[in-house]
Amino acid sequence: MITLNTDQIKESIPQRTPMLWVDQIIELEPQKRVVGIKRITGKEVVFEGHFPGEPIMPGVLLIEAMAQTSTFLFYDPNKASKKLSFYLGVVKDFRFLKPVLPGINLKMIAQPIRLTEESAYVKVEAAVNDEVVSKGELIFVRRKA
Repeated sequence: MITLNTDQIKESIPQRTPMLWVDQIIELEPQKRVVGIKRITGKEVVFEGHFPGEPIMPGVLLIEAMAQTSTFLFYDPNKASKKLSFYLGVVKDFRFLKPVLPGINLKMIAQPIRLTEESAYVKVEAAVNDEVVSKGELIFVRRKA
């Protein structure tokens, strides 16, 4: 089982603070399953406006966190370059079941529905204390060089 820390994550995806929404990969089986963690502290800049006095993580950022985690399905520990080159293309059938509030660890799980060289169809869910708070499907396309 592969695990990755924040520095290793930054070697693979281009996002940086304030748009880096995965702190740790705690389980990684390339092309089979990936589990990531994002610590939601409440100090993230987004909570200054969403919503003042009643902070709730925006749904689009939940999707972004799950998308960033999903790209690690393509991680290959044997390749010299760890750069991942996929773009999110489609967000499908998403459900937001419970609000995500500051002071929690958000756990994101991604499993492939179908993977090809050029695209990926991925089932994702986010959970807090093992209770699913959001779920749906994401479709990725390979970035052209």
